Amino acid sequence: MTAKFQLPRNLQSFCEVRHPADAVVPILIRPVRDAVHEWMTEINMRTALESVNIEPRNTALLYGPPGCGKTTLAHHFAARLGMSLISVKMDSIVSSYVGKTENHIGELFSTIKNAEVPAVLFLDEFDAIATSRTSDGSSAGKGKDAVVNALLVRIEEHKGICIAATNRGDAIDPALWRRFGLHLDIGLPGQEERFAILNKYLFPYALPEKDIDTLAEEMAGASPALIKQVMEGIKRSLILNPCLNRPIDANTILGQVLASVKPHAAYATPPLWESLTDILPAISWPPQPCPKAA
Repeated sequence: MTAKFQLPRNLQSFCEVRHPADAVVPILIRPVRDAVHEWMTEINMRTALESVNIEPRNTALLYGPPGCGKTTLAHHFAARLGMSLISVKMDSIVSSYVGKTENHIGELFSTIKNAEVPAVLFLDEFDAIATSRTSDGSSAGKGKDAVVNALLVRIEEHKGICIAATNRGDAIDPALWRRFGLHLDIGLPGQEERFAILNKYLFPYALPEKDIDTLAEEMAGASPALIKQVMEGIKRSLILNPCLNRPIDANTILGQVLASVKPHAAYATPPLWESLTDILPAISWPPQPCPKAA
């Protein structure tokens, strides 16, 4: 049995531990799945690679829209290695005191390095302190540059697995970007992935495959997080509506769910929010309990 990573007191204000047993399998587009599988194989074949003077890559930068599974992927990857994930919200280590942020960075990496139990380090919201350096000469600019320089040194020296995540890949300092061995675009799911995500979060209910396929098409442009919200909203309404003396027909349930769950204004609205009345006649309703869950 793998020993659990115990978070030292000095890291508890800006870190949390995610253990392997709590990880779930992310649903990813095929290029990302293939890249992650290759990286896992690379790490497991360290000895063979070192025999030809190649070190397995130990860093990855995940970038893409919010809600697409960057944290889920990092947690799953750590779990596959049998390690806990030390998740750091990078904005929480920022201090207004001169030099304090750099001290926090040093303390973080040193503590992980000297820990008795290995863990994967996950730098979430990386863009909070890792954006491009400036040359304006201001005290604020110099302080920001010092933080980026501290990150450059620490990531370069780190021998364990380090994964960073950002919604703003274009904002990351170019030198920091180059410190990562992999750059994975965790983009919006395609039709195949939306189909799988819909089934996953509708469980223990199910709809015929043709209906899931229709919903997947109508949710083009939706993030996994948004799809999850919609499916959980449907299940919630199926249970609560009878108690609230509300009908459970498709028009009522889907209408109330889509009225309360919407994509962020910065992103395109999936067709479902505009075409609900057009697709309702084609959807079998209500969802039925899955045979395995009955």
